[in-house]
Amino acid sequence: MAKSYFRNLLTAVGVALDGGARQREAERQSELARLTIRDGRAIPQHIAIIMDGNGRWATQRHLPRAVGHPAGVEALRRVVQLANDYSVPMLTVYAFSTENWGRPQEEVDALMRLMWETIRTDVDRLNREGVRLRHIGRLEGLAQDVRDAIAWMQDLTRDNDKLTLNVCFNYGGRVEIVDAVRAIVAAGIPTEQVTEELIERHLYTHGLPDPDLVIRTAGEMRLSNYLIWQAAYAEYYSTPTLWPDFDRDDFVAALDAFAQRKRKFGKLDTQVAPATPQPVAASTLARPLAEGAR
Repeated sequence: MAKSYFRNLLTAVGVALDGGARQREAERQSELARLTIRDGRAIPQHIAIIMDGNGRWATQRHLPRAVGHPAGVEALRRVVQLANDYSVPMLTVYAFSTENWGRPQEEVDALMRLMWETIRTDVDRLNREGVRLRHIGRLEGLAQDVRDAIAWMQDLTRDNDKLTLNVCFNYGGRVEIVDAVRAIVAAGIPTEQVTEELIERHLYTHGLPDPDLVIRTAGEMRLSNYLIWQAAYAEYYSTPTLWPDFDRDDFVAALDAFAQRKRKFGKLDTQVAPATPQPVAASTLARPLAEGAR
């Protein structure tokens, strides 16, 4: 009887251990499925960028702060191309926060004009290149011509699938959560039915995957109210490079740092199976992926 007891106990322990291994492997495979793997190296599926340093870039050159913003647009054009080169299917950029309304009126007006002008001059080209454009943020408070331009760019590019470019304009992470809670309350949903999934369905980003990597330029080490729900488990990367100077080398360095991270999602090291992706060599990533590799 004792032998039978211990045999059953060992069997149960074996099943438990095997089940744990299977669960860890399933979690690992689920995470890997969200990434692009090339030559055993991981490329994030969704990169979010805090484009910081436009004003400092202009000030260093003894120019008005507003001059830095068109230079920042040029940097964004480079990064959109880099995302295509390295098979990153989704890019989200922080263009104008709800707190930015507190800046000098001259700078705010310049940013509004720049938003409209960039849409007007770039949308046709981006549409031809298969880029889908999406606005994330509040429309309230924006001039009617900007709102009309946003609606036009989203409608024109809605069927494109080569790259999704989400532009956070008049966006704030706390405001987004407040708006989600208000919508839930207005719908009369009982408190006991409020879950993370329910809140997520009411966020501006509903239907989008969470970012894998958040890049911030200009050396700052904070999220500044950016995607504070969605970036809960994103990898964070800060570079001292000012946004208008951000180029291929900076982009590759961020990808290299991402590839070396172990993403644990709140678990212990011992609970996370070794990942297949290996560190990205800058010399490898410096070469764009071959055409048609996507």
